[in-house]
Amino acid sequence: MMNISIKENIDKLKSMFANSADFTVRDMTLSGKSQIKAAIITIEGMCSKDVVAISVIDPLLSYSFNVSKPDEVLDEVRLSVLASSEVVEFNTLEDAVTFSTSGFAVLMIDGTKKMLAIGAQGFSFRSVSEPESEVVQRGSREGFTEPLRINMTLIRRRIKSPDLVFETVTVGYGSNTQLMLCYLQNSVSKKMLEEIRRRLKKCNLKMVLASGYLSEYLEDSGCKSIFSGVGISERPDTVCGKLSEGRVAILIDGTPSVILIPHLFVEEFQSVDDYSNRPFYATFIRLMKYISFTIAVFLPGLYTAFAQFHPEYFPTGLLIKTSESLSQTPLPVTLEVILITFVYEVMREAGLRIPKPLGHAVSIVGALVIGESAVSAGIISSSTLMVVATAAICSYVTSALYPQIMILRFAFILAGGISGLWGIVLLTCIMLINACSKTSLGVPYMSSLAPFSFRSMRDVFVRADWKSLSKHTIKVQKFPETEEMQCDQE
Repeated sequence: MMNISIKENIDKLKSMFANSADFTVRDMTLSGKSQIKAAIITIEGMCSKDVVAISVIDPLLSYSFNVSKPDEVLDEVRLSVLASSEVVEFNTLEDAVTFSTSGFAVLMIDGTKKMLAIGAQGFSFRSVSEPESEVVQRGSREGFTEPLRINMTLIRRRIKSPDLVFETVTVGYGSNTQLMLCYLQNSVSKKMLEEIRRRLKKCNLKMVLASGYLSEYLEDSGCKSIFSGVGISERPDTVCGKLSEGRVAILIDGTPSVILIPHLFVEEFQSVDDYSNRPFYATFIRLMKYISFTIAVFLPGLYTAFAQFHPEYFPTGLLIKTSESLSQTPLPVTLEVILITFVYEVMREAGLRIPKPLGHAVSIVGALVIGESAVSAGIISSSTLMVVATAAICSYVTSALYPQIMILRFAFILAGGISGLWGIVLLTCIMLINACSKTSLGVPYMSSLAPFSFRSMRDVFVRADWKSLSKHTIKVQKFPETEEMQCDQE
């Protein structure tokens, strides 16, 4: 709690910050009857010095106070003196630390336990730009950035309704990271919202610096799965569309990634462009994504199983070519496919981490290592290289699922190499059972496929026209077999 002595409060804050170089105190004496002492506490680099000088210091020093009691002086400062548009009153040192480290100027007045946090944020940040991970052709070019308030503005600009609510939550007992729960109060399930609050409250992490820190706390604990029931987006238009379906968005201060929960499998194949293009073209693109996902996961494993156990499934011409190619390489087909896939993943990771000026070197080395030279030397077969390359290209069509695709690809290669086609079938059944048993906040992860919902199929494999989509908005808590179906909905 606060003391009425301004000196003791400042000494405590200095002790908490260990006299950090960026902790600054501006002492002053207010003009008037009692000559009360005051101080402004800021964190250098977090506040705008010009805003503090013009909106806080100059009005305080030029004003003559006619009251003498400290509480009355503070009220007069808040109501009549300060020129800032954002002023918050509080009375604890913990709040003083939170506000000052968030870019506020904290005003203390000697003789009162109350303090004022004055909005004067002025830290540097990246401007709003198009997100690189979710590129669209006909949609908005705006993407989320790191400051929380700017991300809130990007959503508010698109949903100009009092139905949109931002709710503040703090997580991380060391970082004190500020979150914003964003939802439409007349669309969201109240039980679902309360469950999200409960899970965030149970988060006992010291530091929360990105969306990945919270994903495991927001996942349902009933079924462990390679798939995630937590969606990530960097586009405000995507977030706004999901809010109308009863979802909750979690904005994290310091990161451009927004968490969307609950999240469904079919949403990995949807994009903003689907709703900007004509229905027939959007349907074609969506079907192509499903086919590409299937090829990326199954093709290397099926090739391994057929080449090693079931060569009779190859057409005659292809069997001859494949047999000739494999006979000239020293490695078994299973080891060969695993090796090439692993080398490709190493090259991909190197391309992501290497400085951009050296990026072309990775492409050149890659072409030499697993390209024509390796095939000519007889180290790898041309058919294996073509299969792995095709699967790699298809995996980028649904880039959000790339981690899952990569793990499943290796698993199916091993299953096909050990047990042939029967291993592929068995692993496929295990994968489907695991995905169908997963839920996201009580909503089946595989909705609208399992359990099947005919009405929802208008936006799964095909994209119906807007006249059909606008007739009835399907909320996630209303999907079949959802635990939230009986929740109260106003």
